[in-house]
Amino acid sequence: MIMEAPPNDIDLYEVLGISRNASKAEVKKAYHKAALSSHPDKVGESERADAEIKFKSVSKAYEILSDDDKRELYDAQGMSAFEAGNRGGMDAEVDLDDLLAQMFGMGGGMGGMNGGGPRPTGPRKPRRGEDEEHPYNVTLEELYKGKTTKFASKKNVICSLCKGRGGKEKAKPRECVACQGRGMQQGLKSVGPGLVTQETVICRSCKGTGKIYRDKDRCKKCKGERVVEEKKVLEIYIPRGSKEGDKIVLEGEADQLPDQEPGSIIFSLVETEHSTFRRAGPDLSAEVQISLSEALCGFSRTLIKHLDGRGIHVKHPQRDGEPLKPRSVIKVSGEGMPYKKSELRGDLYLIINVDFPGADWLKQDRRMEKLKELLPEPADPIQAEATDEVDYVKMANIDDFGAGNEGDQWEDDDEDEGGQPQCAQQ
Repeated sequence: MIMEAPPNDIDLYEVLGISRNASKAEVKKAYHKAALSSHPDKVGESERADAEIKFKSVSKAYEILSDDDKRELYDAQGMSAFEAGNRGGMDAEVDLDDLLAQMFGMGGGMGGMNGGGPRPTGPRKPRRGEDEEHPYNVTLEELYKGKTTKFASKKNVICSLCKGRGGKEKAKPRECVACQGRGMQQGLKSVGPGLVTQETVICRSCKGTGKIYRDKDRCKKCKGERVVEEKKVLEIYIPRGSKEGDKIVLEGEADQLPDQEPGSIIFSLVETEHSTFRRAGPDLSAEVQISLSEALCGFSRTLIKHLDGRGIHVKHPQRDGEPLKPRSVIKVSGEGMPYKKSELRGDLYLIINVDFPGADWLKQDRRMEKLKELLPEPADPIQAEATDEVDYVKMANIDDFGAGNEGDQWEDDDEDEGGQPQCAQQ
């Protein structure tokens, strides 16, 4: 398919409706919008010819402006940089994709040009391969103490025998028939129901080289693939104080490809739920159990085992202070999570749960009477004009208030016997 270049006086930025300093994301977004609106399948038969011209201009504008090198060349010289005349008087009706491919080394480099025409100045920076990102589960203990771990990884590396050529040392490759030596092919990409657009993809046959070796000339080690699989032991270090979402980056450890800088392997930390501790930034919280005696009289003992195995001893004397109530909070300064690259730590908050004795305990040895003598007197009775006495009260959880229909959880159950408090049933 021959795709004509836009006229010399056309502004590619105007074709896509963007400014000259638009980012790559803005170029891509504008292209999709313009391609959808100008696609020949979306207009009538009488308008199809004009739509095809506009669609080609939009596609070519995107192809040039989305590539950093081509965009720089266009900004400097305009469309004249891509004229067929710049190839040494070649025929004007030429595939512009082929022209651009040869200009920028996709089909054998600058050697395919007959002299004249602009040449990129200075060495081109190798393309960078894609990064590999993986989730990595870590426990709260590992985040608290830090962790170093090793693991075996498989990745592609450049073949050491052929140095990434894919063929024997003196063998000469032939031009790839599938892409006609360009290393790239035009493909169709669906952008909606019944709508497709063109995109340039790496040729599957030659892996983007534009050349293919005969079977007998292929490298014996990599079989012409230019890369081989290799096992490598990698080590990752998780600093203490790290948190969920932090990324551990192993630079250059992704798959290798010839003429490319390898990408990185990136691990995203995922914190697993802990059975005791909860984290809020640099602070930790945990629920602890104490007896009713400790709540009233105080205590001095190890309340909890920390993430590094240390026991946290808390002394809470009860002299002139108030008793500890259920859900009271004790703050232990400096026992939270460590800050990365610092000796500072957050705080630990201990949420108090009071274990009350069971009913059987109160039935033994006149304990009820003794408690009444020791505990404060009840509040004065409420004065009212009339009083209804309730012999039986059904106990319920306050969290259930309003959860049922028509107060079902508060109604008496005629089947309950014995007059003892019962738990509300859902």
